[in-house]
Order: sequence, then C-alpha cells, then structure tokens
Amino acid sequence: MFTTVKSGAEMVALLLQAGELVTAALAGVQFSLLDDDDALSVMGALEAVGRRVDGGRISSAANVGFRADSGLGHDSLAWKNGCRGKFELITGVTRISSSEAKRRMRLGGTITGVSSATSGLVGQVMPVRHPAVAESLAAGELGIDAADVIVTALEQISTRVAPDDLDRAERALVASATGAITPETEGLPGAGIAFSADLIRAQAHEWAAMLDPDGAAPSDDKTAAKSTFGFGLLRDGLYPLRGGVTPDLRGVMNGVFNTFLSAHAAPAFPSAEDQARLEAGELIPGAEEAVDDRTGGEKCADILRAVFEKTARDPKTPTMGGAAPVVMVHVNARDLKNGRGVGWIDGVDAPISLRSVNQRLCAGGYQQVIIGDDGHVLHLGAKERFFSPAQRRAIAARDGGCVIPGCKIAAAWCEVHHVIPWQSQGKTDVENGVLLCWFHHHTIDTAGWDIQMINGRPHLRGPVLFDPTRTWRPAAAHRANTPSSDPPWLRSKQ
Repeated sequence: MFTTVKSGAEMVALLLQAGELVTAALAGVQFSLLDDDDALSVMGALEAVGRRVDGGRISSAANVGFRADSGLGHDSLAWKNGCRGKFELITGVTRISSSEAKRRMRLGGTITGVSSATSGLVGQVMPVRHPAVAESLAAGELGIDAADVIVTALEQISTRVAPDDLDRAERALVASATGAITPETEGLPGAGIAFSADLIRAQAHEWAAMLDPDGAAPSDDKTAAKSTFGFGLLRDGLYPLRGGVTPDLRGVMNGVFNTFLSAHAAPAFPSAEDQARLEAGELIPGAEEAVDDRTGGEKCADILRAVFEKTARDPKTPTMGGAAPVVMVHVNARDLKNGRGVGWIDGVDAPISLRSVNQRLCAGGYQQVIIGDDGHVLHLGAKERFFSPAQRRAIAARDGGCVIPGCKIAAAWCEVHHVIPWQSQGKTDVENGVLLCWFHHHTIDTAGWDIQMINGRPHLRGPVLFDPTRTWRPAAAHRANTPSSDPPWLRSKQ
C-alpha cells in the first residue's frame, strides 16, 4: 500500500473545501429550534469534526514551531517572516492565544515524529514517544484536552517507569477516552464507554500512583509538595487567589465545603397535607425559603468567609498584642451619615462599600476614633454596639441558627444582626439581636425580608414573591425549645 504525498497547495485546497462543507451544514441552523435529541446529536457531530482537525493542528503547530526556533538564526522561519519568535509567528497566523500555541507545541513535541530544529535535523523522522495518543488524534477519536491530560501525566513519570508499563497505561487511558475496548480495558467496569477529559485526568492520577507510588506521594521533605497561598493584585474589584494545596488539604476543604453546601442541596417537597394548606391560601412554615441564586464558587467563598470569621471569634484563636484579631474599618462620619461613600480596611488597597461597612458595624461592633485636622488622634472611645459572648450565647439558644426560613446555617457560623439599626438608636441587647448567616445578613436590606421583635422573639415577613399576604410569622426557634412530642409544623407557632 502506497501513501500519496500531497503538496501544500493540494492540502490547503482540500481543507478549504472541507471548511465550505462545514459552513454549508451550519448555514441557517437555529440551535434553539432543535429538539432535545437533535441538539445532542448536532453537538456530538460538531465535536467529532473538531477532533478530526485537532491532530493536524497539533502536528502543524509543532512543525512550524521547530522551523521557527530562534536557535536556527537567520534560517529560522520566524526571522524570515519578521517575527521575534515562534510564538509570535504562530499566533499571528492562527490568531490563537500564546498559551494555546504553547500547549499545542508542547503536546506536538511528544506525539509527532518531527525532529528538533536546534538539532539541525529539521524534517527527519524520529521515534514517536506516545504512539497511541498520536494514532487516536490522527483518526479524530481523541481531542486535544484528553490528549494533553494523558501526555502530561505520562511525561511526569516517564523516567521512573518501565517502557512497557508506560505503554500499557497510555493505551488504557486512550481507550477510556475514546470508548475503545482493548486488552488493557477488556472486562473492566466502564469498558467501551468514552469518558470526558476530566474523568481521564482522575484515571491518569490513579495510573501514576500505581506505577510510581513514590513519585506520586514523595516522602522526602525536599521533594514533597507543599501547599502555598497568596493574593494577586486587585483586578475588577477582586483579589485573585494564587497558590495550590496538597491533596490532603484539598480533602479537608472539600469536607468543609460539602458539609455546608449540602445544607441547601436537598430538595424539600410539600406533603399532601401541606399541599392542601397551600391551595387553601395558607403558607406552611419554611415554604417562604428565599431563592439563592449564588453560583457554587460564590457559595464556597461565603463559606470560607464564615470559617475565618468564626475563627476570629473563637477564644482559642491566638491574639496579637493581647487582643483578638481585629479588622480595622475606616469611614468618614459624614459619608456614613449621608449613606454615600466608601470605607477602608487597614492593609487592603481597595475600598469597601458602605453596605459592607454597615454590615460590619451591625455584626462586629465599632470603636469611635476622633482624628483632628493635623492627623492626631484626639479621642479613642470604648467599644460600642458589640454583642458580648454571653449575649451571643443567649441569642443562639433562642434562634438556633439563621432565622431566615429554610436556611440551615448553624448558630456558630452566623452573625448577630440589630433588628432596629444602630443608626436608629437600636440597642445592643438580646431583645434587639437575631442570628443571620453572612449571605442573608448581607442581603437583608434588599431581599425583601422584614424582621421585628414581638414579646422577645423575632418575627419575619417574607417578600411578596414567597408570601403575597405579607403576614408576620414567628421565626423558627431552637429545636430544644419544643417538646419532641410536638409535630414539626407546630414548632414555629410555640
């Protein structure tokens, strides 16, 4: 069997024809009008077309990258085209990002048989380091994402694992990514199913741990992975987090996040009795639960905030200069009175909104500092409006957790909210404090929930969306405040 070698012009012509066919197939398509089955079929077919192109993209980028290597001097393809380097040349022709160009070149260097330009053997055929990946890419069965995952994992252990074992792992991972049944996967659970790149990454970690356990979990302190954490520069109002965590710390963090996220994950459906009451115009306790449209990432960030704030309140937390951790928030008195302006936190460049300032004042107390025109501190007042630990325990015993119906956040993670705001001379005592989680405390002024105290107990009135009657209802009390013999729906009426 002979392979016909096409010229560059012939390949370009054929690829342009293929592009026209794809354009014709997509012309006039309205994806929103497709039924469910067709929508999935079209998406799968489009991805199959993309995979057929991926192998060529990688090989082409790797080849051009080798030809444009700066080590070739004036023979470099980049120099000949007036570019400063191979990445400028590739991104200029393809219009992809430099990071994607680097990924294609890195991947191409491990699966193609093209030699390095710096060796002076451009165009010479060299052994392919990952033939199973290269073969599946060329056949359009494997995408760039999955190929990158497989190659990256194998390259990390390639110098410490026998070639036969490495080859067996590669073929097994490729089979899992393409859905092929091979001797490496035959008889295993899931054989014949094509898995996503994310699941292939997990399988690759398992193979690496099995073939190279010392490399996967090094015991030498000098080579062991260490968690690191830091902040980047302010961007779009946020400080990006930088660093990484070890698998064990990731496990601890997952446990904390999952525990709190699960509090809102379980759906609650009304019983037949509750449904009848709803149809009669009554509102069952808990049915007025607020809609939480935060993303998973936003919820995790709020959980992390609660963890740090609880730690700051914990009496076992180490002190600085004899005092518990304190966040110093500075705000101009005139701005605070007028409700316009910003606040500033020591050690943080970016300002915070007055809404956040008021929440901090409500939950954490404040200390009045009067500064003269010359910058000298004229007066340092005592702490004001700070709920004492004893008051907080009393409020927690009464409320049991966040008082917003349906919220499951425990008392230890909540903040104490002044029912009558401090700006309106609200007192700092048990009869004027209720527990709110950070999210509901942060949105209490805009979410439509009203709170008032009646006979020493908080009562709530839900927004029109949840309670068209806008009826005041007692907040759920701590579970211990109701005898176990009473049915749950009576507990909010005690």
